[in-house]
Amino acid sequence: MNEHDKHPEPPIPDELIAQLRRFAYQAEVQGVLTAEQLAIIYNHRWFKLFVPASLGGLELSLPEGVLLEEELARIDGSLGWTVTLCAGANLFVGYMDRAVGETIFADAEVCLGGSGQVTGKAVTVGNRYQVSGKWRYATGAPHLTHFTANCMTEQGVRSFFFPKSDVRIVNDWNAFGLKATASRSFEVDTVSADGSQAFLIAPEAATWDHPIYRYPFLQFAEATLAANTLGMARHFLECAGGLGASELRKKVQDAEWRLSEVRKLFYDALGASWNDLLRAGGLSPATLENVSELSRTLVDVARKEVVALYPHVGMAGADASSEINRVWRDIFTASQHSLLRV
Repeated sequence: MNEHDKHPEPPIPDELIAQLRRFAYQAEVQGVLTAEQLAIIYNHRWFKLFVPASLGGLELSLPEGVLLEEELARIDGSLGWTVTLCAGANLFVGYMDRAVGETIFADAEVCLGGSGQVTGKAVTVGNRYQVSGKWRYATGAPHLTHFTANCMTEQGVRSFFFPKSDVRIVNDWNAFGLKATASRSFEVDTVSADGSQAFLIAPEAATWDHPIYRYPFLQFAEATLAANTLGMARHFLECAGGLGASELRKKVQDAEWRLSEVRKLFYDALGASWNDLLRAGGLSPATLENVSELSRTLVDVARKEVVALYPHVGMAGADASSEINRVWRDIFTASQHSLLRV
């Protein structure tokens, strides 16, 4: 049986799930993941889901990593979102200069994050770049060791990374959900960047020989973010099902069934694309469009099921201190990401 036929649950013990959830309210109040949550993340190497094992990473396949991200989002939205975005940025080691990447990722707590917006400018000066710009929504800003950013150069768009010491963090994350992601803005002002700090996120530019770096980043991002919406929606259904009313529990069961159907289709498409990549070394446009389409469909169904249930959960849904309200706010904050606007 292929991995995309069975979709096993990731092995996160119940006691660890309970421990992570105990810190969720505190993380929301303080506006950043707690030290205890971060210690667990570092210990389990979740920021390094797609980093080579030789650099201390888990070196997971895409289906394995997405399953884990879904489960973390089911545990808590801010937790899952932060791991997903930071693990996605740490993936960029696969496109960096090898020697530089090996040096940076020797740190067990290395954590990259930043923005995909092209709101910076990089001017070539000899073999270096003069970089200036401001970027929004760097998830996990307080604990990032390096910031990634897209800039317009004379050669077109290039991605850059900067050590934390080169950037100024702007404390402007005021969203009503995903509060503990601390997705703050950052800026640099005429920073001199070495040429090795520039990289191109494309299969042909990979510097490490692992299939994950040959998987197109658009579909990687769509799938990982869709899995977060799925995980948060499942959390919402769990909360709703625990509110007690038999009529509500029946609605929740029906919603869970509908969500499980599209979840299977999503993981089938994702697993098939991964197996095609392993077999052929690349992916056809039709395969990629199928992953994109199932990612969008999954998000659409998950949101609709949550919206349909919300009027039936009573005042618990409107209580800003309740778990189900936090999950609701997280889902519809995540929905504003450009790749999740279906």
